[in-house]
Amino acid sequence: MQISASFVSTLRRYFSVIAGMNLVWEFAHMPLYTLWSTGTAGEIVFAAIHCTGGDILIAMSALMLSLLIFGAGWPLKRSAVYRVVGFTMVTGVGYTVFSEWLNIVVREAWAYSELMPIVPVIDAGLSPLLQWIVIPGLAFAWALHPFRRSVES
Repeated sequence: MQISASFVSTLRRYFSVIAGMNLVWEFAHMPLYTLWSTGTAGEIVFAAIHCTGGDILIAMSALMLSLLIFGAGWPLKRSAVYRVVGFTMVTGVGYTVFSEWLNIVVREAWAYSELMPIVPVIDAGLSPLLQWIVIPGLAFAWALHPFRRSVES
């Protein structure tokens, strides 16, 4: 079986946006966590880079799982694109909600500052949820842009 150039190109474009935008997002929302006021500059930089690495692994895992389940025809078949994008984003958001709960409530590995808006019912921070909606959405838009006219229905 041969991997198509369109498949590889799409992955490259997707992960370039995922990596770059998550790094920026991690630094940008750092004031929403207590580490911003309690940590040293080195601890803050380490946390942002460490979390970016985790974000990349989450994005990779979510996309690969989606491709294994729904990927036949991706990125050239519209139905496969919708299924892969949808499942990837739901998986990313779902894992984020779980991870925020685990690391804030159970492990107490990090904490929100008073600046973090909290989403009622799930008691998760708004910023990490938006991170897993906005960034993958933009990454998929960029990754799939070259195929927008050639995608089959």
